[in-house]
Amino acid sequence: MTESTPVHQLHPATITQDALTNLIRGAAQAILAEAISAEAQEHIDRFRTVVDEKGNRRVVLNGYLPEREIHTGAGVLPIRQPRVRVKDAGPDDGELKFQSKLVPRYLRKAKNIEDLIPWLYLRGISTNDMTDVLAGLLGVDPVGFSASSVVRCKKVWEDEFSAWEKRSLKGKRYVYVWADGVYFNVRLTGERACILVLIGATPDGRKEVIAIHDGTRESEQSWTEMLVDLKARGLDEAPMLAIGDGALGFWKAVSKIWPATRHQRCWTHKMANILNKLPKSAHATAKSLLQAIWMAETEELALKAFDAFIATYSAKYPKAVECLVKDKEEMLAFFDFPAEHWRHLRTSNPIESTFATVRQRTSRTKGSGSRMATLSMVFKLTMCAQAKWRRLNGHEQLGALILGVQFKDGLAQGPKEISVPA
Repeated sequence: MTESTPVHQLHPATITQDALTNLIRGAAQAILAEAISAEAQEHIDRFRTVVDEKGNRRVVLNGYLPEREIHTGAGVLPIRQPRVRVKDAGPDDGELKFQSKLVPRYLRKAKNIEDLIPWLYLRGISTNDMTDVLAGLLGVDPVGFSASSVVRCKKVWEDEFSAWEKRSLKGKRYVYVWADGVYFNVRLTGERACILVLIGATPDGRKEVIAIHDGTRESEQSWTEMLVDLKARGLDEAPMLAIGDGALGFWKAVSKIWPATRHQRCWTHKMANILNKLPKSAHATAKSLLQAIWMAETEELALKAFDAFIATYSAKYPKAVECLVKDKEEMLAFFDFPAEHWRHLRTSNPIESTFATVRQRTSRTKGSGSRMATLSMVFKLTMCAQAKWRRLNGHEQLGALILGVQFKDGLAQGPKEISVPA
């Protein structure tokens, strides 16, 4: 994707294909490791009453087998399988010996692992579905993956999320934040799940997920609860700029909790909203005029393009003009920040692109899911995505912003080479 190509003009496959591959590859190893460990533990628990003369268990964990690789549709995955030891094993103790059904001893190539991850996360993690998926993955009946195995895996993911959402944020700082409410077809309490997501840019230019919270997308109260919680956990420094869709209740919450934070409305959402108020015959010209605003080299040129749009459509399509004009200041805030960052600041794409894949996969989900199951699913996928995120273009300029250097039309009005340690 080039800087001159709006996200809304791209084919969905362009945005989601690479992201999907990375999510699957990043999540597959961890999920298989959890499943194999759960399978081994279930075997040990099954024979917990088998003891020696001193009352000690004979079937116990004993480290790990040598690491091996399995070729999958998601790439080569290293597997480290727990070793289960049978003390004083005899010829009649074959039943006590552990053989993994998920990754049999001579398995070197798995089938359709792409199907495993979406089902594990997005099909409500039901026992029946899990069995079907693993059968498709391994080509055999996955008898080692029972209901208790599923419960253990779910508990691991939920515990990880619970610890993460309570983590201390003391000493953390985010120069920019992107906010959005992401809807899923998974249902919580009879309604479509809306997950509030906040992503931030650290002083060294790395993007991190700050918060994942279930709530109401346009509810000021839901966003306020999230921001208050972040402050309570130590996030004392307000971001310099927040980016998001204009429909979010987020903005009222930000004004209360972070009053000094500037607002930048997402141009992708704004353009879609404006085009909805115009006939299709006018879309091509309107897109060109709108692009001239947010792609302008200076704020002065952007304002001229702004006036050109108003002059073109104010008579026939006043609602489209009103949609643009009402957020004029918030649409142009990015001009007061480094030009290298503009492509990151003009849209909430860091969230949109990350969750495009998740939305696509949840279209297969039926029925209801619990709050924690949905949140832990979103958390796991997002953490996998975060590991692949690259730093902001021109991240060295973030140090200048923090030190108070003013920017006009993307250019520093003070010292130009100020940076923070990488």
